Amino acid sequence: MSKMANIEEKVENLLSKTIEDLGYELYDVIYEKEAQDYYLRIFIDKPEGIDLNDCEKVNDAISDMLDEANYIKDQYFLEVSSPGIERLLRKDKHLEANIGKEIDLKLYKPIDLENEAITENKKEDNCKEENKKNEKAESKSKKADKKKKVISKEVDGILQKFDENAITIEIENHQLLEVDRKNISIIKLKYNWE
Repeated sequence: MSKMANIEEKVENLLSKTIEDLGYELYDVIYEKEAQDYYLRIFIDKPEGIDLNDCEKVNDAISDMLDEANYIKDQYFLEVSSPGIERLLRKDKHLEANIGKEIDLKLYKPIDLENEAITENKKEDNCKEENKKNEKAESKSKKADKKKKVISKEVDGILQKFDENAITIEIENHQLLEVDRKNISIIKLKYNWE
């Protein structure tokens, strides 16, 4: 565990009960360096959403606790905020709560979507009769599709399942794509702004 991850875990353990007692969920804790400055970001949530008053209330409740615990030796900025609509999904509990929802994965190394897709989803089986009618047209388009590789460092789809090694999402044409977690830099909930 890195030094920063260790601090995040300690801060989460220190603050979670106090934040819950105020009526909020401690969604996540991120301790990171940006340019020359360190930031401790506390993300809180509640079903009705978070406003500025909520952030101030939590900030006032935890500032002294953090000072007394003195986990962070460097000078840092404390930020309390909502995780937002397109929230980061950094923990298994975040993934579990969002199964069946659309997510966006940013990758360290690009993957070939055509060759990585592993199976047709079961939804496809229900449409077999309809698909037989269109087989010839689809066959031509599939041949054309295979000629162009779809290589990407970002992919989105519906979160189907996950384990400690991989995340499985449903992409176009009901195909399942299994992505190695070691290749994922960021996972976030995707919101369609249309």
